[in-house]
Amino acid sequence: MKYKDYYAILGVAREASDEDIKRAYRKLARKYHPDVSKEADAEEKFKEVSEAYETLRDPEKRTASEQLGRHRAGQEFRPPPGWAEQFGVGGEDGADLGDIFEHIFGAGRFGQGGRSGHGRDYEARVHLTLEQAARGTDIALALPGGQATARVRVPKGVTDGDRMRVPGKGMPGARGGKPGDLYLDIAIQPHRLYRVSGHDLYLDVPLAPWEVVLGGAVDVPTLDGRIAVSVPAGARAGQKLRVSGRGLPRPRGGAGDLYCVLSIVTPAHPGEQEKKLYADLARASSFNPRAHFE
Repeated sequence: MKYKDYYAILGVAREASDEDIKRAYRKLARKYHPDVSKEADAEEKFKEVSEAYETLRDPEKRTASEQLGRHRAGQEFRPPPGWAEQFGVGGEDGADLGDIFEHIFGAGRFGQGGRSGHGRDYEARVHLTLEQAARGTDIALALPGGQATARVRVPKGVTDGDRMRVPGKGMPGARGGKPGDLYLDIAIQPHRLYRVSGHDLYLDVPLAPWEVVLGGAVDVPTLDGRIAVSVPAGARAGQKLRVSGRGLPRPRGGAGDLYCVLSIVTPAHPGEQEKKLYADLARASSFNPRAHFE
């Protein structure tokens, strides 16, 4: 069989954690997704990256891959003694590793059919608003050729770069065969207020000079309504205030965090009284923000 180094394809170490593998997949999926990529070989690269991710995210497939040892990419090799029997297959000379895994674990290579009559898998990029990702939503997708429409519930807890498998919602099977699976690549649309990082949200919070100096509570928006956040006296621009559990919900319960990123703004058109007060402050204060220049 022909060897594929799935770790090299994703650019991760062999001891990479599940989170490292997921993070690498997200980055490469965004780069090579056929809907957005300008790369000449984007579709093939995307299939390769997706196959690597589907293998390494599954403990059984990952174990099977690691037990084959290390070889050059594309090199013809034979599995170690007992490998085929352990995973319930016979010899597969001439096939590549992805074909072997498809035979062992069932259909899983994207855009291809599996066993005889088994419907093809279908992959689609789904753009969600931040609110849809936070609360879950129903979507309808037209499968290629107008043969069928898949209606799918996207549960709350997905985030940007996630890959969601919906069994049996792919292309219909032939001659009574089982339908393929549907794979959804989740993309969250840019939001006017929040930036998304996994399940955490980042919100820029502008402060007036007196709010920074004196501190106090300021109202900030969250996905579940406005809350008061305490700003410490003497806060600095760029400081992050963490609000636990106010980010995107997680699939297994709980939620990410909201990070309020502080900035300092001044009045664009101060009135005469404001100018006078600032002038009084300048005369009264000994503060030198550029003391480190001296």
